Amino acid sequence: MSSAKSPSRKKAKAGGTPATVAAAQAEIDFTLHAYEVDPEADNYGQAAADALGVPHERLFKTLVAEVDGRLTVAVVPVSATLDLKALAAAAGGKKARMADPADAERATGYVVGGISPLGQRRRLPTVVDDSASGFATVYVSAGRRGLQIELSPDDLLRLTGAEVAPVARAG
Repeated sequence: MSSAKSPSRKKAKAGGTPATVAAAQAEIDFTLHAYEVDPEADNYGQAAADALGVPHERLFKTLVAEVDGRLTVAVVPVSATLDLKALAAAAGGKKARMADPADAERATGYVVGGISPLGQRRRLPTVVDDSASGFATVYVSAGRRGLQIELSPDDLLRLTGAEVAPVARAG
């Protein structure tokens, strides 16, 4: 379990992921946290929270769904599950289902288990669960397994252009 403060925005730009580059270019305050990936883990988000010693409610997973056939990102706590009906309503649609993992990877430029809401290949409509606003900072994937980025919910919303809505339900 290791955790490292973001060295500098300049370094993040030079050798980072698209997520860390986006955060650095936006000149926001953030901290990177590296951890050992458990290859046996069934739940990447909960394993990351456990490895970092972070409450499951404060570490958010990035899920890609289809709302009326349009790819949409949902950011919900790892302690919860995505409420697809609530996501559809928040995104102005009628029906939502989880996206095919290959479609999610192709659209975001990240691999499943490391999809970040930041710095995606194609900016997708994004909805962040309203529980994020209850924390000074939250953790989301920094664009690869084994790396989380800690930032304020306001900066997360600004960088993703996200809507805020209650889209999580107790897991």
